[in-house]
Amino acid sequence: MFVLKTNDLKRIFQELDKNGDGLLSAAELSWLLESIGGVHFSLQELESSLGKSCLNFDEFLLFYDSITKQGGGGNGEAVPADGQDQGCKEEDCDLVEAFKVYDSNGDGFISAEELQSMLSRLGLWDEMTGKDCRGMISKYDTNFDGVLDFEEFKKMMLHTSS
Repeated sequence: MFVLKTNDLKRIFQELDKNGDGLLSAAELSWLLESIGGVHFSLQELESSLGKSCLNFDEFLLFYDSITKQGGGGNGEAVPADGQDQGCKEEDCDLVEAFKVYDSNGDGFISAEELQSMLSRLGLWDEMTGKDCRGMISKYDTNFDGVLDFEEFKKMMLHTSS
C-alpha cells in the first residue's frame, strides 16, 4: 500500500471522527478497515489489539504506520499485469496490495469510477474541489485505454509519494 501524507491522514481522521471528539473509536476504526481492506475484527478484538477503545490523531498515525509496515510480505496471489508473485521487492508487494484495494472489481485495471470510489471512502474526494478522476488516470495511462494497469498504477503511486 502506498504511504499517505500526514495531511491526507488528518483528513481521513477528521472524516472518520463523526462525533468530533478528536478520538477514533474502535467502531469508527473498524469501519475504515472493513471499507478499504475488507478486514473484519470484532470490536473486542480491535480494542484488545489496540490496547484501548479509542485513538487520538497521534495514536492513529502510529496505527497507520504499523499496518502499512505489516502489509509488505505478499500473500502468494498473482501480481496483476506482470505475472510475478514471488520474490517481489517489499515496495512492489505493497503496491500490489494497494492495487488490489483500488481494483474493486478484480479485473486487473483501475477505472475512473473505482478511483473515485476509493478516494471517497478515504475522505479524499470532494466533488466541490473539481478533481477529475478521468484526468488523473489519463496523466498516467500510457497505452491510452482509459484505465490503469499495475505498471501505470505503480508509476502513479511512486510519483505521488515521492
